[in-house]
Amino acid sequence: MGVIWNPWHGCHRCSDGCKFCYIHKGDAKRGVDTSKITKTAKFYAPIETKRNGEYKIKSGQQVFLCFTSDFLVEDADEWRGECWDMIRQRSDLHFIFLTKRIERLCEVLPDDWGDGYENVTIGCTIENQANADRRLDIFDKIPIKHRNIICQPMLERMDISAHLKDVELVIAGGESDRYARPLDYEWVLFLREQCVNAGVDFEFRQLGTHFIKDGKEYTIQTRDLCSQAKKADINYYTSK
Repeated sequence: MGVIWNPWHGCHRCSDGCKFCYIHKGDAKRGVDTSKITKTAKFYAPIETKRNGEYKIKSGQQVFLCFTSDFLVEDADEWRGECWDMIRQRSDLHFIFLTKRIERLCEVLPDDWGDGYENVTIGCTIENQANADRRLDIFDKIPIKHRNIICQPMLERMDISAHLKDVELVIAGGESDRYARPLDYEWVLFLREQCVNAGVDFEFRQLGTHFIKDGKEYTIQTRDLCSQAKKADINYYTSK
């Protein structure tokens, strides 16, 4: 089981993959200015307790961190230290966050990070070869216990084979929007091949709104993006 913990909300577009970001689109519908990063009422969610003193978030759960922002966004620098404290306190939970700002990680790690926290997984998000080369070169050099690579939205064919050492999972997915850039199924299969060769778990999470297979382009309804990816049945899991 998993829960979502968004200690703050809001973000800034910083990358090619941010063009049709679901956070910005959702905020626009509600008349919210996404560029204003604000703490949420659930900032202290991991350490909130019931009347009997038990934590509200039960032990053993996965906590998906900062999924309406980026955990490394600059505007949250003054608050992040408290989050690291809570992550350290709740060593019985496993925290997962994704970032397009991996170059900032070393600047904001807690003093006792060492080789990484056992209860933290960090996903480096990439969308094209240029950002893959730049971000993964940084990602490779940072001590992290659990690391994933998130290729979503995938905007072109990418070779990440040189960066799969110690990676636990690679996720691929397309872009969701009426004007989304297309996802070619061949790119997904090429990524999967790299993972299989390296013995790294691979998941195809969603098609793109505009999806190319065998040279033919299809338009997929948003509600069907994930289910159609699952039907492709190309996820790969190692026995380790």
